[in-house]
Amino acid sequence: MDASGLPLLDRRITDCRACPRLVSWREEVARVKRAAYTDWTYWGRPVPGFGPEDARLLIVGLAPAAHGGNRTGRMFTGDRSGDVLYEALYDVGLASRPTAEHAHDGLELYGVRVTSPVHCAPPANKPTPQERDTCRPWLVQELRLLRPTLRAVVVLGAFGWQAALPAFAEAGWSVPRPRPAFGHGARFRLDGLELFGCFHVSQRNTFTGRLTPVMLRDVLRTAARAAELPTTAG
Repeated sequence: MDASGLPLLDRRITDCRACPRLVSWREEVARVKRAAYTDWTYWGRPVPGFGPEDARLLIVGLAPAAHGGNRTGRMFTGDRSGDVLYEALYDVGLASRPTAEHAHDGLELYGVRVTSPVHCAPPANKPTPQERDTCRPWLVQELRLLRPTLRAVVVLGAFGWQAALPAFAEAGWSVPRPRPAFGHGARFRLDGLELFGCFHVSQRNTFTGRLTPVMLRDVLRTAARAAELPTTAG
């Protein structure tokens, strides 16, 4: 497989109905809507990865937000977590603009792709282990397609870390046992791939200061350099 298969994979992901609870929830949210978005036609489907097909750096989150990606149809777009992530990517020179408002706002990522181990918005932002495992084949296929160019991965949060490591193993990377533990700033090498841990860009973390803009930019800049991507000074 090669990167030319990613557009087809993305289209297949958007048609998935494998998890009844997630299908019901994402569609209910799209019908009921939030008061601030009553004039929106919600996406209400699984959200595919976002970014170039030859990405050298991959960012792995958790799942789309009910009124973010589930509304806009693009990863980390239209919610506070996305505001934090894309502003940081812009600050280090990996995005064309610091905001992500909707799927056609002109935002481009430079050498970076953003994905998640669960592609549907879950109730309370908490997928079940079964839903995580059911969705894993999509991440495995994405990793296989990206492998020719992929050089570094930033995983946001412990849930993403626990979901990503088995996917790396299934995609052909040698993952040590016991598996590396998650931590902010953790760094491991997997068959030529640099793997980085970072606290998730959730409001719980960013509002409390557990994850600051400086901390996030430092991880992204270090990962970009490992992927041999140009960054701004900092």
